[in-house]
Amino acid sequence: MSQSRAGHAGQDTPTLSIIVPMFNEEDVLPILFDRLGQFLGNLGESYEIICVNDGSTDGTARILADAHEHDRRIKVVNFSRNFGKEIALTAGLDVASGRAVVPIDADLQDPPELIESFLEKWREGFDVVYAVRHRRNTDTAMKRWSAIKFYKIINRLSGVPIPANTGDFRLMDQRVVRSITQLREHNRFMKGLFAWVGFRHAEVLYDRPERAAGQSKFNYWRLWNFALDGITGFSTVPLRIAGYVGMLTALAAIIYGIFLIVRTLIYGVDVPGYASLMVAVLLIGGLQLVVLGVIGEYLGRLFDEARKRPLYIVESSLGLTAEALAEPPDGKPLT
Repeated sequence: MSQSRAGHAGQDTPTLSIIVPMFNEEDVLPILFDRLGQFLGNLGESYEIICVNDGSTDGTARILADAHEHDRRIKVVNFSRNFGKEIALTAGLDVASGRAVVPIDADLQDPPELIESFLEKWREGFDVVYAVRHRRNTDTAMKRWSAIKFYKIINRLSGVPIPANTGDFRLMDQRVVRSITQLREHNRFMKGLFAWVGFRHAEVLYDRPERAAGQSKFNYWRLWNFALDGITGFSTVPLRIAGYVGMLTALAAIIYGIFLIVRTLIYGVDVPGYASLMVAVLLIGGLQLVVLGVIGEYLGRLFDEARKRPLYIVESSLGLTAEALAEPPDGKPLT
């Protein structure tokens, strides 16, 4: 075991930073803190738990404040509004100080007990240890099918291989986290960013359990937009496809135009049918709108980046200093 990864309880820098993004999770928080506290207490490593409250409208903020009063190792970042899970996870990475950082879902579908296996791999020299869902029996058949197709598509389109059936639940060495926090794009697909920075990685298989309490905040519409962010954030292939569609359509039109000219010269002038004319107009018009839509997706993302707004705004925090809340490298979030 390398000296830099040996961390023990009692040192100023904790061995583990556990990041928990959450939105309206008041039902599951007591179970989460009880289970995390028991496991981490038995683990024998120093730790901090960073809870990022992503603009919750229920009693989440109150429960987090009570938890912080009970245990100062629980630190809280409260957003001014809901910025989304990817941004909440980014804020947790920004303030994490541990030698190893583990993002985990508040619903306990990511079993905390798996962190022990992560630590074993980490001490063997791996910089990233991610959990791969061996079985997803708690998900619907539609969700399992769409997840399979999504990973197949994005890995074909992107130059960065993204492990399939892998969520945000993983352990990352501090130097990996420092690399990720330098990436400040607004449309964030964290699984892609985790893969993009590289480093030496290993996997740990697990069976994904059901939620401990509450309901998932991700519906199919949000998952669809999430998939679009992933594809457009890590591939320009859709733009190339749009160009190819335009070229093929133009080529087909030229060939058909030559055919009409030759036929007219040989057989004389005839009047084409109204139906076929309307089909051609609607087809080409539809293709143009599709191509413009693809271009618009990328232009919208360029517009977001050009505004240079902070990724998130912190309304309040507990257990964190102003220096810890500084947003690298573009300055500080508004407080």
